[in-house]
Amino acid sequence: MKTVGDKFPKFEKQAVVSLEPGKEFETLTLDNVKNGKWTVFFWWPLDFTFVCPTEITSFNDSYEEFAKRNTNLLGASIDSEFVHLAWRNSDPGLKKLKFPMIADTSKSLSKKLGILEKVNKIAYRTTYIIDPDGVIQHVSVNGLNVGRNVQETIRLLDAFQTGELTPCDWVPGEDTL
Repeated sequence: MKTVGDKFPKFEKQAVVSLEPGKEFETLTLDNVKNGKWTVFFWWPLDFTFVCPTEITSFNDSYEEFAKRNTNLLGASIDSEFVHLAWRNSDPGLKKLKFPMIADTSKSLSKKLGILEKVNKIAYRTTYIIDPDGVIQHVSVNGLNVGRNVQETIRLLDAFQTGELTPCDWVPGEDTL
């Protein structure tokens, strides 16, 4: 599994970026997304499931918090861009997403990352925090049935962006070491 200190792999993938007819899809690469910014890239197992939309909408609800931190927000699964689009159109909570839903239909990126579950070959709930140089600074992986905590992702991002040593349970506004 790609981990802290590794370069995040380059990719070129289709993504759903809009619900506006004719502007739904875009090809994204790590270079055109990174753009000198931090990136939070999170994966969910499959579209049209139960836990996944709760996570996706929580990340979306915090989109402005990531933007304030000069951070790209990307979501992905192994479903196709067409499945992503159908899910966004059918789920009221997903209609107003502000970040791309990347399609890793070939599973090539999830294989490079080493995040595929062994039996069904679907991606684990994985979160990466990637610095502006494309280096992974944090990775967390949840089993398929447990959602993650978006506020903890933001806290970790804040800690990494200080460039300082942060003690256990540190929160923004507290002294660093």
